[in-house]
Amino acid sequence: MTDVSASRIATPWHLWVVGVVTLLFNAMGIVSYLTTKLGMLEQMGLTPEQIAFMESYPAWIGAFWALGVWGAFAGSVLLLARSQWAAGAMGVALVGLIGTTLGNYVVLDVPAAMQAPALDIAIWAVTLFLLFYARAMAGKGVLR
Repeated sequence: MTDVSASRIATPWHLWVVGVVTLLFNAMGIVSYLTTKLGMLEQMGLTPEQIAFMESYPAWIGAFWALGVWGAFAGSVLLLARSQWAAGAMGVALVGLIGTTLGNYVVLDVPAAMQAPALDIAIWAVTLFLLFYARAMAGKGVLR
């Protein structure tokens, strides 16, 4: 008989750090998405003009937004679960991020008070990092 546990690759310490930090980061996207969809924007401190903008948000951009935030959150959870599907979830998140970015920067005229280029750059950096990290961990046999 073959000992299955002997063939497992040890989980590197950095996987837990990356998984937990990105889970917390991606949870912020979930909170933003849910507060918008649940109509809690006034409670979050948005002005009437900002709320009107969010209520007029096109459904197709909202769909990409959902793919982005839920895909990224799932990617972090799957990474922590050492699942080979983590990279796939991050691929979905990347598709969502591309669609949302095009919508916000090419199609819509986002109010100045709602523009956050530094946050957008951070989201892109975390998404790409997590995608490449998950692929690297899968390639090393850490994810199964």
